[in-house]
Amino acid sequence: MTASPRIALVTGANKGIGLEIARQLASEGIIVYIGARDPARGEAGASSLAAEGLAAKSLVLDVTDEASIVAAAAVLAATHDHLDILVNNAGIVDPADAPPGSASLDAVRRLMDTNFVGALGVTQAVLPLLRRAPAARIVNLSSSLGSLAVNSDPTSPYYSARLIGYNASKAALNMLTIQLAAELAGTGITVNSVSPGYVKTDLTGFNGYMTPEEGARLPVQYALQDEAPVTGRFLEPGAETPW
Repeated sequence: MTASPRIALVTGANKGIGLEIARQLASEGIIVYIGARDPARGEAGASSLAAEGLAAKSLVLDVTDEASIVAAAAVLAATHDHLDILVNNAGIVDPADAPPGSASLDAVRRLMDTNFVGALGVTQAVLPLLRRAPAARIVNLSSSLGSLAVNSDPTSPYYSARLIGYNASKAALNMLTIQLAAELAGTGITVNSVSPGYVKTDLTGFNGYMTPEEGARLPVQYALQDEAPVTGRFLEPGAETPW
């Protein structure tokens, strides 16, 4: 009997680290859905992987739109009886974000809505499919800036990065990881926050020190973990990040 193919959903995957995560997962023989709010960009991303002989499909998914989330989950459920991997990659920065005393409240709301509420909504919508997989994996793309320990440590190189909206949204995403991992204990589903590093993408203004290919490796590692999988952890390249 032939084993059914593994299925993955990567949100915000039409470019940058998301597209590279999709590429690396598809290279392992996984059917990857590229979630993107812009249909044309999603199709372009999927086509670029298909041109490499990889199994990639586009999926219209705006993580800030509940109806879009529900519709995307319905497409997956109509096509597959399970989902093996969810990578909550979709995320934004906002030029109006700033220290607490001056940040735009509208910017903070946008950041929380995309970076945290969106990930929560997508996770809830596809959780029934994840529960049907033999051993599903959820990877939340976080950041060292979401660490309370890092934000409170004057010796940290990130201490001066006071972006209340972005940092708080990633701290909230980490809370999702902790609580969801506890909720799913014993199910075989793992949930981890992964901080890939400072990656050269449009999110960072292409100022990072890692390529998207390098930045995708850690999220992919925890999306594929097999033997003795870990869960409820906050991971960075070569180490764990303190909560």
